[in-house]
Amino acid sequence: MELLTYISSTTVLISIVTLAAMIVLCLGPFFLPILRRLKFGQSIREEGPKSHYAKSGTPTMGGIMILTSVTICTLFCNWYFFYWSSMELWMALFVTLGHGIIGFIDDFIKVVLKRNLGLKAKQKLLGQIIMAAALAYIAENYMGRGTDLWIPFLNQEIHLGALYYILIFLVLVGTTNAVNLTDGLDGLAAGTATIAASAYALVCIYFEQEALAVFCSAVAGASLGFLKFNIHPAKVFMGDTGSLALGGALAAVAVMTKTEILLILIGGVFVLEALSVIIQVTSFKTRGKRVFLMSPIHHHFELSGWSEVKVVSVFWFVGLLFSILAILLLIQG
Repeated sequence: MELLTYISSTTVLISIVTLAAMIVLCLGPFFLPILRRLKFGQSIREEGPKSHYAKSGTPTMGGIMILTSVTICTLFCNWYFFYWSSMELWMALFVTLGHGIIGFIDDFIKVVLKRNLGLKAKQKLLGQIIMAAALAYIAENYMGRGTDLWIPFLNQEIHLGALYYILIFLVLVGTTNAVNLTDGLDGLAAGTATIAASAYALVCIYFEQEALAVFCSAVAGASLGFLKFNIHPAKVFMGDTGSLALGGALAAVAVMTKTEILLILIGGVFVLEALSVIIQVTSFKTRGKRVFLMSPIHHHFELSGWSEVKVVSVFWFVGLLFSILAILLLIQG
């Protein structure tokens, strides 16, 4: 892509980020009082850090603001830039909203029944299987995505055939659950998602997929705007409504840009959070010992004496480094 075209595209995407953030900022003052009146408060896990007990009752399901902003911004940009025919953009929005609905139902059960378990694992899994199957089928048959796995740093492709569907399922489930696990500290998931979505906007520009770049910018902007209300001390949590939707958005874009492997690096913080849980559970079940003071790993640093703000700031910085490294490797490759 020529430099001037790249600069022009980047300017447009910054404008979209700003628009999406402004929508969330405008929604907040109206939406938060409604959540408080409905008493949609977060239940805190008893096994979590004791310092988090004070957060009990903080309004949750704030992910609705993120989804509203992403939807409005995407539809507006569709109209303005004439992207109505972009199957990739519609599929990304479908997967995002689909996971948002799953998360909303989960949050609603938690709030109404006053329990912190929500949907059963099998029920969540069924919804995610449906999303994965729809994404894989449409990507293969209507977008010309094929069933190949691209190795970005070697610039080679591996033909997966039927295994491609399993890959999509693993990418979707892994990413959504990883983002969900990351959403344990004020501003952690929203800030990290802002960075990852921004990185993917640049990836989409690199591959000249302007419609998807617009979508990623909307996700980044909505997440950024949400930080106004979610930064410590949080006035609202995104809940599964937001975390599952953000994970679905990143996974969908990764699939449609054939950068599933690159997602591991761009979403490096999410990967570390998920790995810490896997390591902790495996170690405890096989050896009867814990590797971390508590998992996910952000709680380990909390219990080590770090303040919540410090943990979040360091994790944001690590996420930024991961994203920069991924972009550099993509360009060099």
